[in-house]
Amino acid sequence: MSDRYAIDSHKLIYHPQRVAQFLDAADDWDKMKKIYPLYVEISPVGACNHRCTFCAVDYIGYKPVRLALEVIERTLAEMGQHGVKSVMFAGEGEPMLHPEIDRMVMTAAAAGINTAMTTNASILSDAFVERALPLMSWIKASVNAGSAETYARIHQTKAREFDRVLANLKRMVEARRHGGYSCVLGAQILLLPENAAEVETLARLCRDEIGLDYLVIKPYSQHTFSETQRYQKINYQGYAELGLQLAALNTEQFSVIYRENTMKKHDEGDAHRYSQCHATPAFWAYVMSTGAVYGCSAYLLDPRFDYGNINASSFRDIWEGESRRKNFRYVREELDIRECRLNCRMDEVNRYLNRLVKQDVQHINFI
Repeated sequence: MSDRYAIDSHKLIYHPQRVAQFLDAADDWDKMKKIYPLYVEISPVGACNHRCTFCAVDYIGYKPVRLALEVIERTLAEMGQHGVKSVMFAGEGEPMLHPEIDRMVMTAAAAGINTAMTTNASILSDAFVERALPLMSWIKASVNAGSAETYARIHQTKAREFDRVLANLKRMVEARRHGGYSCVLGAQILLLPENAAEVETLARLCRDEIGLDYLVIKPYSQHTFSETQRYQKINYQGYAELGLQLAALNTEQFSVIYRENTMKKHDEGDAHRYSQCHATPAFWAYVMSTGAVYGCSAYLLDPRFDYGNINASSFRDIWEGESRRKNFRYVREELDIRECRLNCRMDEVNRYLNRLVKQDVQHINFI
């Protein structure tokens, strides 16, 4: 199956200079503090207009807070200066709810940062289509059903939202075509017992009716702090035939990305996992809608992973500061990753870094 975007893998291998910097730093904080993230997730708002049954950040409470434009503009400019390569607007709320999301995208692009977004796509402004869409690398919509009825049950919203989402996606596809933009437009569905029978229907909608570039089928991942427990016992081995069926829908223009590797890891649990997290606090960061900067999105609201707040400090002072130093030591010396979220955002990156650090392949000099 075609995964031209390496969604079921990782892309850290394309940043050898930053990896070499990490390996050289080893246990030296003075060197490690200068390694800035390649990738940052930013949550423009805490509120969300949906209440998806699988939501991992329900414990945060969907609070109606948002980042001030002047703060995020200052922070994005600083991030660009320090080597941040990409930001994804997503987070604990729906990013399109921020009235100035288009200007955030423009600021990131001006700072030399690639921009992307994960959204439920139920909201779409003229300003975003006209000013942000032309500048973005990709947009991925979370569409977790192939029918309005199932969509309403899973997203816990009105059934009419389903048609609105499809219409908004069509609008972006048309705007891209007319403007000649390069932004990749896709969708994703979290494979659940409630929607498994509708995945092919959704794939055909994405390909034939909307004109998207891809549909991702991904497994559920239980968040440590989430109040949602209903999907803990899903086993994805029983869906193997579905992946084969969906492969027949691939074309030159459209890909069904069935995350078979991630599903396999979900079913295996901790059996073949690494023993230490190397991605934190080196390669990525998360900025909450409150302005708090975290080293890992699986530990939002955990003070051990809270480095500071962009409303009160510069990104440099936060990233090179004492809280991140303490977290560096904690992750290296105390963190038990068996307590971490399985299939976390940096799982494939960690598997790669673990091989480099451990050098667990024999005769590595015989390339």
